[in-house]
Amino acid sequence: MEYTTLGDTGMTVSRICLGCMSFGSNDYRDWVLDEEDSRPIIERAIDLGINFFDTANVYSNGESERVLGNVLDDYERDEQVIATKGYGEMDEDNPNASGLSRKAIEQELSNSLDRLGVDTVDLYQTHRWDYDTPIEQTLRALDDAVRRNQVRYVGTSSQWAHQFADALHTSDRLGLERFQTMQNHYNLAYREEEREMLPLCEREGIGVIPWSPLARGYLTRPHEELAETVRGEYMENSQFAERIATYRANGGEEINERVEELAAEKDVTMAQISLAWLLHQDAVDAPIVGTTSVEHLEDAVEALDIDLSDSDLEYLEEPYQPVEINGHD
Repeated sequence: MEYTTLGDTGMTVSRICLGCMSFGSNDYRDWVLDEEDSRPIIERAIDLGINFFDTANVYSNGESERVLGNVLDDYERDEQVIATKGYGEMDEDNPNASGLSRKAIEQELSNSLDRLGVDTVDLYQTHRWDYDTPIEQTLRALDDAVRRNQVRYVGTSSQWAHQFADALHTSDRLGLERFQTMQNHYNLAYREEEREMLPLCEREGIGVIPWSPLARGYLTRPHEELAETVRGEYMENSQFAERIATYRANGGEEINERVEELAAEKDVTMAQISLAWLLHQDAVDAPIVGTTSVEHLEDAVEALDIDLSDSDLEYLEEPYQPVEINGHD
């Protein structure tokens, strides 16, 4: 395993972060694993040297946090870096069980800590931008959570670069904890983050931990075969269909074909080529990789050993053309 410092936090994390959306309850998604089937994957991740785990309160309505906490309870807590997120709706009958107001943050963070079985979470992230709550109020609530020792670092997720710049400026102006990480939508088939967000993160010392590094499976198999997997079929016929259409658009199918070609040339998988490309991007600290099998987890870790030349990178990138923003409003 390779390790890196997460942005300017000084905290060391594995270069692969295990995304835990796949763990919890299949009542949430058909392809989600219960605790019994999730445990071997999380345990193998630790065996492989992964020390960075990302979940969220909305994943399986809290069950993902519970599963992760139960498994990590068998290990040395100080050796693990746990990240979770808040913002999404947790109770349709309670309008204050979502968003980033002080009330929502305090109660949902407390619930997350209970499910994870910890007193302090290493990284607490806002899952999206809350248009109904002033950013100053959100930042003050997060700053207080750090001072109460419930949270060590705060981060955020997909939003416009101007919003992120405003949040950083507000923290600096008021002397509040800054967002230290950006969890954004970024992969070989979706590179709009390169225009403004990634340069901003590099300038400000922000740790970048992209979600969907394999484009919801689009970059793991020939594009015409995507619907042949349970998750792929779900993506093609769900609210995520628009995202898959974005990946296919404006050069996306040719990118997929070039990934397939280069994978065959190097005798590795398409997923490994796609992940290796992301690991070669200077702004990226640790892609968040979700999986439902030990085999795919091991493949992801092996991608760290794949060396892509400048000509390889250029060949993969060349067909890309701008697409509509996808992943936030």
